[in-house]
Amino acid sequence: MGQKAKKKCEMEQRRMKDKTNKKERPGYGIKRKTCMPALALACLCFLSACGGTGQAENAQTTDILTEGAEADGQGTGDAQAEPVTLVYGSGDYTRINPAMDEHGEINLLLFNGLTAHNGKNEVVPGLAKSWEFDEAACTYTFHLEEGVTWHDGEPFTAKDVKFTIEAIMDPENGSENAPNYEDVEEITIVDEYTVSFRLAAPNVAFLDYMTMAVLPAHLLAGEDMQTSDFFRAPVGTGPYRLESWDMGQAIILTKNESYFRGTPHIDRVIFKIVNDDNAKTLQMEAGELDLALLPPKAAQTFAGREGYVCYDMQTSDYRGILFNFNNPYWQENRDIIPAVCYAIDRQAIIDAVLLGQGMPAYGPLQRNIYNNENVEHYDYNPRKATEILESVGCVRGEDGIYTRDGEPLSFVISVGAGDQVRLDMAQAAAQQIREIGIDCTVEIPTRVDWNSQMAYLIGWGSPFDADDHTYKVFGTGKGANYSGYSNEAVDRYLTQARESDDPQVRADAYARFQEELAKDPAYAFICYIDANYVANASIQGISPDTVMGHHGVGIFWNIAEWTK
Repeated sequence: MGQKAKKKCEMEQRRMKDKTNKKERPGYGIKRKTCMPALALACLCFLSACGGTGQAENAQTTDILTEGAEADGQGTGDAQAEPVTLVYGSGDYTRINPAMDEHGEINLLLFNGLTAHNGKNEVVPGLAKSWEFDEAACTYTFHLEEGVTWHDGEPFTAKDVKFTIEAIMDPENGSENAPNYEDVEEITIVDEYTVSFRLAAPNVAFLDYMTMAVLPAHLLAGEDMQTSDFFRAPVGTGPYRLESWDMGQAIILTKNESYFRGTPHIDRVIFKIVNDDNAKTLQMEAGELDLALLPPKAAQTFAGREGYVCYDMQTSDYRGILFNFNNPYWQENRDIIPAVCYAIDRQAIIDAVLLGQGMPAYGPLQRNIYNNENVEHYDYNPRKATEILESVGCVRGEDGIYTRDGEPLSFVISVGAGDQVRLDMAQAAAQQIREIGIDCTVEIPTRVDWNSQMAYLIGWGSPFDADDHTYKVFGTGKGANYSGYSNEAVDRYLTQARESDDPQVRADAYARFQEELAKDPAYAFICYIDANYVANASIQGISPDTVMGHHGVGIFWNIAEWTK
């Protein structure tokens, strides 16, 4: 292997490792309402019994946070010097790299894009104060805010914008965000505060994609965009800057006094790493956390309790079984996937696992204006499932399992570690699939093997333009197509929708895309989930009606306006 090929191979291994770490982070994804009545005391006792390891972790992390507070004047008895601190129960991070990865909740605190999303998920100005689109030249020109500085005091300019997007577009860097910018032909720095993007073809979602966090060229030029130490000590333009990062314990942020949109009201935000949901619940109970995303059963224990507010937030975040078409099993048995889809009793899973907080899923755009509700929903129909199996030559054995050419129908659903809700869903779905005669089991691998695993309990979804989380998720060879799915008609319809700003043209293209995806499923869709946030009642400013994205990302969109 040549040096260039060897380097590319090593980069790919690092990229997949970071994808795995990111994907394994627990998350869900909105509207405020009073919580349901609390569960019985026995339920609380169960949580306490399961939280032993979490309590040991609490003691260590609490010491770290206390030391940080004392260094900043907190806890010294001087009320005037005491900073206002918000402690958020967070999943773990191996790096903070918005250019290569998606869904990092912390990105919204540290970075800004040229554009931003408001509480209605509409595109609004960010680092760009205005822009225009030259339709004839297919060119966007952005006029940047002047006087914005990075957290290290260096000025933000158009050079940083060009550097960031070109880094994402560079195939050597392996960014899963690259498909968002594949139409960009040229980026031109007009002057220090003006930058233009010429596109080869229209991309109606382009302004949404310019919410991408801009990175500092002066710190990253010449660095490896997958492994640079910068991504463990990031510098942004956002409302908060990194103060310290104790890996696996806490990421401490302090307010950016020079933030171009005004200094935040909360002085410090601590992302306290709590991977276990039971431990997170106990810490919320003990007052060690101010805000946490909890499973439905745990969130209900805070219902109606003084000092807490529960937020049931609607999301565009769905769950489903991803079939890995890189695995020979699905290359040989793709025609049984509709039977798997019919085997799943979605409402039963929602009721049992989510306590009714969610809705059955049949496609990726159900919370989007371009949803086509007339496609096949694959409503629970075990009889139809067995009819499909028998129609393709499968024979049911005495043990109740179907065989094909003498081989039993059997596959494994992999689930990322640390997400009890996904695990419960996978186990429930596997049991239902076994009932129709397919031997389906669940595993929690030490690492997710996207190339070789048979299936995975996936989560995806975006509250923004329909292009987001469709084009790059289901398009052949795109950066977030982890299933290896390929369908020529799907590719064609997604491209048509991306390139038109005519709502009717887009509606027709997305309708056909969804029809084709239903005929040839990439996933067995299960449900859309709600995001169950529990917050200290002193926190004001959370936007209860904003529809969240995957992993519940979005709650911090207006963090600079929050008070406590």
